[in-house]
Amino acid sequence: MSLSSALERLATFRTNNTRASQETFEHASVIMKSAQKLGDDGAVPSARRWAVLEQLFLASVDIGRLDVADQCLKQLSERFRDSPRVDVLTGIRMEASESPEVVLRYYDQLLDADPANAAIWKRRISVLRRTGKIEKAVEELSQLLDTFYTDVDGWLELTDIYTTCNQYILALQALSHALVLAPQNPFYVLQFAETAYTAGDLPLALKTFLVVVDMCERDLDSPAQKPPVGISLRAWMGAKLCSRRLMMNSSQSASNTAVPKNLNRIEELATERVLAAYMGQKRDKAVEGKDVVVSWIGAR
Repeated sequence: MSLSSALERLATFRTNNTRASQETFEHASVIMKSAQKLGDDGAVPSARRWAVLEQLFLASVDIGRLDVADQCLKQLSERFRDSPRVDVLTGIRMEASESPEVVLRYYDQLLDADPANAAIWKRRISVLRRTGKIEKAVEELSQLLDTFYTDVDGWLELTDIYTTCNQYILALQALSHALVLAPQNPFYVLQFAETAYTAGDLPLALKTFLVVVDMCERDLDSPAQKPPVGISLRAWMGAKLCSRRLMMNSSQSASNTAVPKNLNRIEELATERVLAAYMGQKRDKAVEGKDVVVSWIGAR
C-alpha cells in the first residue's frame, strides 16, 4: 500500500463522512509510520497529518485498539491544548472504558463551562440513550434542537429514537424538520415515506414515494426505458404496496392527504417498473426473477 493511495483513501473517507474503521486503521497506520520515518513535512503536510491522526484515533477506539488510541490522543492533546474538539475525543475515549456515570460527569463539567458546546451535548445525549435513559435523551435532544434548529443530524437522531420506540407519528414530525432543512435529499424523503407507511398513513406514504421517484428520475432522458435501481426501485416498490392496499381498502389519512383517483394506473405503472428492474438482471436469472416478483406482488 503506497503512501499516496492511503492519503487519498482517507481523504475520501473524510469527504464522505465514512467510518470504515478497520480499513481506516490500516491506511492511517501506514501514513503515520511514513511520517515518523521521513519527518512530518517530508511525508505528510502538517494539517493533513493531524486529520489522519484523528481518523486513526476514532478507528482505534472502534476496533478496540485502545493502546493506539491513547497514543493518538496524547499527541493531539499536546498539539491542541484546550481544544473543544480534543475534549470530544477525550470523552469518546472515556466512553470506551469508563462507566456512564463518570463520562456524564465529565460532559457536565464541559457543558457548565460552555453550555453552547453542541458536540459535547450530542455525546452526552448518546450516552443517555445507550444506557436506556430514553426520556432524558429525548428531553435533552429537544432542547438541543431548540437551540440549534438547523442541525439535520439532530433531527434524524430524534426521528430514530421515536421510531425505535414505535412512536411513528412523532417520528414523522421530527423528520419533517429534516426535510425542511434538506429538501433535496431523496434518502430523507424516502425515510419519510416509509415511516408514513409504517404509521398507517397510506395516502401520505404513496404521495411521498412518488416524490422520491420524481427526484430520482427527473434528470433521465427516457426514464420509462431504463429500469429503476437503488432508491428509485425502493420508492416504486413502496408506491406499489401503497396503491395496492388503497385499492383493496380505503384508508384514513392522519395528515388529511387525498387519495389519487387513478390508483389503478399508478399500481399498474409501479408493477411495470418493479418488473423491469428485476428483468434487467442477468439473462440466466431473468425467468426465475420474474416468477418470484410476480408471485410476490400477487400475494399482496
